[in-house]
Amino acid sequence: MSLVDYAAAARKRVEVFPVFRWQPGLWLAWLIIVLAVTAAFFPGLFTHYSPVEGIAGAQRLAPQANHWLGTDQLGRDLYTRIIFGASHSLSAALAAVAMGLLAGTLLGVMAGAVGGRTESLLMRLVDVLLSIPSLLLSLTVIILLGFGTVNAAIAVGVASVASFARLARGEVVRIRHTDYVEAARGSGGTFLAVLWRHILPNSLTAVLAFATLQFGQAILALSTLSFLGYGTPPPTPEWGLLIAEGRNYLSTAWWLTTFPGVVVILVVLAANRISRQLSGGRP
Repeated sequence: MSLVDYAAAARKRVEVFPVFRWQPGLWLAWLIIVLAVTAAFFPGLFTHYSPVEGIAGAQRLAPQANHWLGTDQLGRDLYTRIIFGASHSLSAALAAVAMGLLAGTLLGVMAGAVGGRTESLLMRLVDVLLSIPSLLLSLTVIILLGFGTVNAAIAVGVASVASFARLARGEVVRIRHTDYVEAARGSGGTFLAVLWRHILPNSLTAVLAFATLQFGQAILALSTLSFLGYGTPPPTPEWGLLIAEGRNYLSTAWWLTTFPGVVVILVVLAANRISRQLSGGRP
């Protein structure tokens, strides 16, 4: 779905309380997100094992009663590492989306509200960023800044600025030419007052819904960077890193990559499902 189609869908129908309708898929999506967020903030509620300390003689155990998802090559409980990995993966994704949302919306609102040469200059910058593949741009930024969770979040956030900026600019331009905005200007409203009271509240709906979609994309991007070795360093548990650590044992310990990969897929699909509902899409 393009940014234009996404904005149109968000304007079509935005429900205040969409989860109160009987939609099993939506309820399941919310349940997955709530469990993931709870695990990120309170991992001790789900497990009593250490995520970084292995158990002697328990290397690469298959899923069993004591270790629901098995153990890794160092005897660490995989379920525990996935639970603790939620904190690093979700917090980094949230930081990346927040950065892209704030910077991109600022650029888009400035371009759409001011217009003229300022709009042309800013949007040409956005076009340049959009012409670069997001993964390549993220790799470039993280190589310049260095490896680590924070730098990976910054890299993913920078790669998402252009998408937010283009969407925000389009919404501001649309709202700026509506009758009620023209009436507010004609009644003596200042530029900043009209922008704050009328343009911003009505143009940010689609942007905020798009941020929910970008949250899932940020998780994928961060997992990709960690899988390639540019993200969170070991032994810190992070979902992409867990998949990377288990790829050498696919033939003997399939669970090391399968279960972290399933968790990433479920969380991303849940975020996308919620985003579609917030944007006014069909259940």
